[in-house]
Amino acid sequence: MRQGMSHSARSAMFAPLGQVGRAEAVAARLVDAITLGLLADAEQLPSEADLAAQFGVSTVTVREALVALRQQGLVETRRGRSGGSFVRAPAEPPSDAWRARLREVSLSDLRDVGDHYLAIAGAAAKLAAERSSPEDIARLRLATDDLGTAHGIGFTRAERQFHLEVAAAAQSPRLTHEEVHLQSELGGLLWLPLGPAAPSCAEHAAITAAIAAADSELARKLTEEHVLGALDRLADVHLDLLTS
Repeated sequence: MRQGMSHSARSAMFAPLGQVGRAEAVAARLVDAITLGLLADAEQLPSEADLAAQFGVSTVTVREALVALRQQGLVETRRGRSGGSFVRAPAEPPSDAWRARLREVSLSDLRDVGDHYLAIAGAAAKLAAERSSPEDIARLRLATDDLGTAHGIGFTRAERQFHLEVAAAAQSPRLTHEEVHLQSELGGLLWLPLGPAAPSCAEHAAITAAIAAADSELARKLTEEHVLGALDRLADVHLDLLTS
């Protein structure tokens, strides 16, 4: 399994928070990075001073955010010369957890967020085909390989990381920010392992090939079809839950 994340994705995740300087906002950004798999299990976080500088907040705010993450079991702090704050990736959630969350989402809200995500993902793939570097393509291929060997929550993380890498390859900080935001809002449900992994792996490989070939329209088309397929599967499961 590949570790860490691309420079563009990391830049988006640790970008300044603007006028929002509360500890809750810092904690939410770090939770997203951990649950999206952008920060690897046991990875050391930057120092409190470095995080404060990157987010544009005070060290007190960062310290409060880290306390919240420790309470959630997502970060552990070690003392001493080799100490610091280290990521603890969440374990597999109970099988009923995602069903309960999906029941709480209305079909209209699911479609609305899905439409937004479809537009962002398609645009990111198109721009990635026009702007990606050889290093970006290599990361997309590695992300596709990760999906082929992933199971359970690992499958969901691999799906989400692939699409974050596509957004990063688009070389658009705003698009990457939108991808991160929508992944935190929808990604945990959209990329549930609701079917065999082989079709998703093949779709990722085709999207990557289109991006590598600089075929922007094909990259957009394949990505939109991939996302629509996931949305359709999720809508079917949503309906089954409501009628069961």
